[in-house]
Amino acid sequence: MRTVKAFAPATVANVSCGFDILGFAIEGMGDTVQLIENNSQELRVVSITGDGGRLPLDAAKNTCSVAIQALLDELGIRLGLDIHLEKGLPLGSGMGSSAASAVAALVAVNELLENPLEKKDLLPFAILAEKVACGAGHADNVAPSLLGGFVLIRDYHPLDVIKLPVPSELHCVLLHPHYELRTEDSRSVLRDQIPLKYSTIQSGNVGGLVSGLFLSDYGLISRSLRDVIAEPYRAVLIPGFYEVREAIKSAGSLGMGISGSGPTLFSLCQGESSIPGIISAARKVYESMGLGVDAYHSAINTRGAFVIE
Repeated sequence: MRTVKAFAPATVANVSCGFDILGFAIEGMGDTVQLIENNSQELRVVSITGDGGRLPLDAAKNTCSVAIQALLDELGIRLGLDIHLEKGLPLGSGMGSSAASAVAALVAVNELLENPLEKKDLLPFAILAEKVACGAGHADNVAPSLLGGFVLIRDYHPLDVIKLPVPSELHCVLLHPHYELRTEDSRSVLRDQIPLKYSTIQSGNVGGLVSGLFLSDYGLISRSLRDVIAEPYRAVLIPGFYEVREAIKSAGSLGMGISGSGPTLFSLCQGESSIPGIISAARKVYESMGLGVDAYHSAINTRGAFVIE
């Protein structure tokens, strides 16, 4: 029986001002999916590790099988597969956990089928799986997990995704407090209407951030990492948000925001020298609150998802 294994990385979505339209991929952390062909002509989620028993084995509800089935349906193929998912990302963390699972599954099945689709053409099936997982089919996690780097989703109808340049010294620190925040709760606090002045500010910051990436202008990137639409409402749901942001500013942070829907926070920085100071300053804040925190750091992952074997 044929078998293949693929890996898809963690991601940061929104990137402050880029609500639902910007995301980037992280090195090292992610999910792994192994597919083993079977004779049943059905998809079976056989095992999931690293989730504490919380994710569904039901093929109609699991993001891996949903994504694979959508691809097979599009190609008019019936195929029996046993799916083994290794979760390397915590659930409800804001690091694109469901996205990484779906993307790894799609890259694996595409390889098993001898790559009938280009990598970028797998994206609609990953978006569909995201909708099943969290009720909203956004691409700002799945697109960077699949393609790597910084990604801009210019439009969804039709889907228009652009990979942006990544300055060579750009690094990221992720701070994951030991606190779970459901995506549904994080989205429920958002407002349906946005005052014109805030829309104008946000548009300027998105343009500034994209320009900063093209120009490798770290000062411009720093000035543009400001969200006036979602962050003011979501920050109150995340313990220590404002205290951490203030503490890491003097340690070399270019700016801090909420990764996806939280509670993970991200900070961009120039080079690696400021990373220890950023992590130390953040830990002190969380320790004072009696809250544990996991800290990660990474260059921007420009590779995206890939086949392991």
